Amino acid sequence: MRKLSGIFLVGLCVGAIGAVAVTIGHGAVQAPQAIAVTPVVTTMSESASPSPEPTPTPTPTPTPKETPKSEPPAVDAAELDRLVGSGEVSAVVFDRQLGKTTVSLHADRGYTSASLVKLLIALAVLERGGPVADVQRMLSRSDDDLASRFWSAYGGPAIVTGWAKRIGLTGTRAPADPGRWGDTRITAKDVVKIYQYVLAHGPAAIMAALRAATERGSDGFRQYFGIPDAAGGRAWAVKQGWSCCRPTRMLHTSGVVGDYIVVVLSEHPASVDYATASKRVTAVVSALLG
Repeated sequence: MRKLSGIFLVGLCVGAIGAVAVTIGHGAVQAPQAIAVTPVVTTMSESASPSPEPTPTPTPTPTPKETPKSEPPAVDAAELDRLVGSGEVSAVVFDRQLGKTTVSLHADRGYTSASLVKLLIALAVLERGGPVADVQRMLSRSDDDLASRFWSAYGGPAIVTGWAKRIGLTGTRAPADPGRWGDTRITAKDVVKIYQYVLAHGPAAIMAALRAATERGSDGFRQYFGIPDAAGGRAWAVKQGWSCCRPTRMLHTSGVVGDYIVVVLSEHPASVDYATASKRVTAVVSALLG
């Protein structure tokens, strides 16, 4: 601070002393500010001036907190088994953001694929430059006639064995009867791997067709059971499968719901009709998604 001058009057022992007002600014929490000093001189001929008010320091804007990612609820394996009654069920949920499986129930149990093998048929046909529109119709409407035509023209059982090796499917087997593509053997864990491959490397036409799945397949069967009925407004892309009765009834739902790959495979006694089995599979998916 600089010195202040004293002013003395004759006969009086009165000294006028300059007052110094010091204003200190408050720094933000993260980075303290330098102290600012403002000198003020007062004489007898001046009236006292108020000290200057501190300059307000802006309040730091809070850093917004990230909203925690919602995850599917914890699932009781016994409860999922109970939901299919006398049938069998396998379920796998894979979180694409976390890169890990969050639900795995009987993931290695084998089932007859029904129409889920059409995912492999689509990969085989499109890789060799086959008709995109027909492949998409085969997937979105689950068209069996197109699947049979492609199966014969693009390698039959070799489609399954070749793509199983390429993707790393450990529980997938070509059908014993080479003419029956729907009898291909699959597991829930392998179906998740197929989706991972399609999402990362497959032609975009495949996922576009799964997002456009129609409510009824080409045979009139209602294929919105499972994921579509349980998604609750969330965006989905699905490939469904159904078959009967050699000797049991198969009903599968698979696809992508938001950030999750969801696969539910189920097998029911032939005495359980499709309507009942469909409701049971939807209940399983509802339990998985919450």
